[in-house]
Amino acid sequence: MVSLVKQPLLSLLPSCNATTQSPKQYPFANTPFKSSQSHFHGLKLTFSNPSSSLTPLISKTSVIVSAKVNKGSVPPSFTLKDQDGRNVSLSKFKGKPVVVYFYPADETPGCTKQACAFRDSYEKFKKAGAEVVGISGDDGVSHKAFAKKYRLPYTLLSDEDNKIRKEWGVPSDLFGTLPGRQTYVLDKNGVVQLIYNNQFQPEKHIDETLKFLQSL
Repeated sequence: MVSLVKQPLLSLLPSCNATTQSPKQYPFANTPFKSSQSHFHGLKLTFSNPSSSLTPLISKTSVIVSAKVNKGSVPPSFTLKDQDGRNVSLSKFKGKPVVVYFYPADETPGCTKQACAFRDSYEKFKKAGAEVVGISGDDGVSHKAFAKKYRLPYTLLSDEDNKIRKEWGVPSDLFGTLPGRQTYVLDKNGVVQLIYNNQFQPEKHIDETLKFLQSL
C-alpha cells in the first residue's frame, strides 16, 4: 500500500477536468454553450463578406467593449455575494495586493483549468501577501459546488446581472455573446498594476502574476 504521506500534496487534489452534463448558459449568450463537449476558451471572429448570412447576428449584438479599467486606475468598488452567501466588498482587501479575475462560467474547461491553477499556487499568493478573487455570473449555489468539487481555497463572487463586469469594462468575445476572461492585479492601495486578457491560455498568466507580486 502506498502511503499518502509520501505523495505530493497536489496529487491528492481533484482532477481539473470539467464534467458538466447539462448545457452551460453564458450571461451574454443567446444559445446554450455545451461546455462538456468543447475546449473553446473564447474567439474573436471577423467576416470580410458583408453579405454573409451571419450579418443579422452581428447587427443584433453589441460591439465588443473596450476596457474601462486601465493600468494605473482605481477600479469601481463592489459588494457581491460569495459562495457562502456572505457580502464581500472590494474595500475589504485594501492594504494588501489582490488578484481579481473575471471568468465566463463555473465548470467550463478553460475556467476549471484557470481555477485549479490559482488553487495550486494559492499558498504562493498568500506568501506574497495577496488575495485571489474570482468573479462570474454564476449564482452562489453554483460557486459553492464548484469550489467544493475542486477544493478552491479562495473567494468566488456572483455578479449575476453582470453589473460589475460592465462597470469594469471587461471585454467580451464572439460579438459580445461570450463573457470575457480577464485578470486585474491591484496593489495594496487598490491601484491596478497589471491587466491580463487570457481567453486562449487561461492559466499561463498566473506565474507572471506571482513574479510581479513577489517583486513588490
